[in-house]
Amino acid sequence: MTHKSRFWELDLIRGIAVVMMVLFHLAFDLNFFGINELDIHSGFWFYLARITASIFILLAGVSLVLIASKFESKNYNQLFMDFFKRGMIIFSLGIIITAATYLTIGKGFIIFGILHFIGLSIILAYPFLNLKRLNAVMAIIIIALGLYLQNLDFDFPWLLWLGLTPSGFYMVDFFPLLPWFGLILIGIYLGDELYGGYKRRIELCDLSSYSFVRPLTFLGRNSLAVYLIHQPLLILALYLLGIASISIPLQ
Repeated sequence: MTHKSRFWELDLIRGIAVVMMVLFHLAFDLNFFGINELDIHSGFWFYLARITASIFILLAGVSLVLIASKFESKNYNQLFMDFFKRGMIIFSLGIIITAATYLTIGKGFIIFGILHFIGLSIILAYPFLNLKRLNAVMAIIIIALGLYLQNLDFDFPWLLWLGLTPSGFYMVDFFPLLPWFGLILIGIYLGDELYGGYKRRIELCDLSSYSFVRPLTFLGRNSLAVYLIHQPLLILALYLLGIASISIPLQ
């Protein structure tokens, strides 16, 4: 979508989530490299990560409704192929993340992270687009089932992507279909209610030209690119800062 055809408020929310994501990954890196011990598995940082991911996933569901609205007068086979191509591209980027984390961090590397999840969800979401409010009901069922499965252990790893995990399983970034696909469906439901037919159903003051909004909407429009490059940049910055602190003698 072109800049003018987008809904600025969605890009704003996504941009705020991008900032939250970078903050969490900075905390993760500080802890991972032993620079500063932070508890990222509970408390503030844990909930920051979960809220951030939830925003991205909800907006992914909303975006699917907006994309589908562009195909109202076209062949729905074309819509499915569009979803399939989008999903495969994002899933392929997830595979690259898998390889990169396997080579860099080893134990806990990302097998099925948020890019894998969103890529597969885009494809699976196609038959749910016309279910309207039924999506909210199905979302509750999927989330409840996924939360229940988290309390169980399985002796095989082949259904990790679905949410069936073995005992002692650990991954630094893990988003199985159950329960997270429920948030995709909530996003689709919200998209239908708030932006059905590619029309904003609520009145908003246009803040898109404000100086504090423009940088965030820019981040929101380019969230995938930021996701792919921010971690290498953070690690490089920490490395350079570490070298600088060693090379400067104490006064």
